[in-house]
Amino acid sequence: LFGLVGILLYIALRFDLKGGVAAVIAVFHDVLVCLGAISLTGREFSLPVLAALLTIIGFSVNDTIVAYDRLRENRAKFVPKGKTFAEQMNDAVNQTLSRTILTSLTVFFSAAILLFFGGKTLEDFAFVLFVGVITGTYSTTYVAAALVVDWTQYVEGRLRRGKKAVAKA
Repeated sequence: LFGLVGILLYIALRFDLKGGVAAVIAVFHDVLVCLGAISLTGREFSLPVLAALLTIIGFSVNDTIVAYDRLRENRAKFVPKGKTFAEQMNDAVNQTLSRTILTSLTVFFSAAILLFFGGKTLEDFAFVLFVGVITGTYSTTYVAAALVVDWTQYVEGRLRRGKKAVAKA
């Protein structure tokens, strides 16, 4: 719990509050899916499983920060000419997608090797890592980025409606 608050504060200070909240929701999603997979397969929650969950949290937050950082770089270097925030976020995610996929595949194959050849001791760790890498990869792209875009569009829409109401008065 303290870790999630720390993640939220770090990302909120480095980027913005929306990004921090979206990243924490994405991390919560990743952990929840992993816990569901553990439960569905009847695996025991142990210290190696906890280590894998913490690894997935770090992995997912790192991927999310890379996408947010690219968005910030693009907005600072190139003044977006006629691009909406959604288009800017899409550009940032697309620019970091190859890096995300390559990193994820490296961890995915390493986890697969551990899962199939690592023995009973590493099996639960590798399983959670295996599931978590898949979940973390799509949550960065489809959960965190989408939440930031939706939240931004919602706030911008409310601001526009507020300005129209003031203009009519």
